[in-house]
Amino acid sequence: MSSPRTTLRTAGVAVRAMIAFTLVLGVGYTALLTGVGQLAFPAQANGSLVRGADGTVVGSSLIGQSFLDASGAPLPQYFQSRPSAAGDGYDGGASSGSNLGPNNADLIAAIGERQAAIAGLDGAGGIPGDAVTASGSGLDPDISPAYALLQVPRVAMERGLAEADVRALVEAHVTPRDLGYLGEPRVNVLQLNLALDRLR
Repeated sequence: MSSPRTTLRTAGVAVRAMIAFTLVLGVGYTALLTGVGQLAFPAQANGSLVRGADGTVVGSSLIGQSFLDASGAPLPQYFQSRPSAAGDGYDGGASSGSNLGPNNADLIAAIGERQAAIAGLDGAGGIPGDAVTASGSGLDPDISPAYALLQVPRVAMERGLAEADVRALVEAHVTPRDLGYLGEPRVNVLQLNLALDRLR
């Protein structure tokens, strides 16, 4: 059985070790990584914020957003994002997919409604899958080039622009596969819409 003095000494060592490791790992390591992030990757470390022409923050290149009017209808002069199952749509605090299987009646009905809405907006031909299904996170900022190109005639007509100019803008904003083989080509909707405003 250890003496009270030994127990007290052991407790003192444990407390000092806890304080030292808290300072080194909890404060020092965090400060180091924050500093490296700010120096090496300042845009990413601060949320990959996207600014409008006037310099105000309009969103993040990593989180999608809706381009809807006050009543919830799509703004026809803008490219539309893919559906979101995160909260009321693109809610970072409620990131999730629908978690519905391919045979789920609710998912089938939602896809049918989305197809009808897109057909009314852009025509019924060749609607890609990402136009009618939410991503796994519900926050995906990108759409497929096929979905972006499907929207070109509507956007061009609404803005009084030549379809060829809007198509060229889309093609200039296609991000290829990472490292040439990972993922799929994609278009960031927010950055495309900002470029569209500048084109006008």
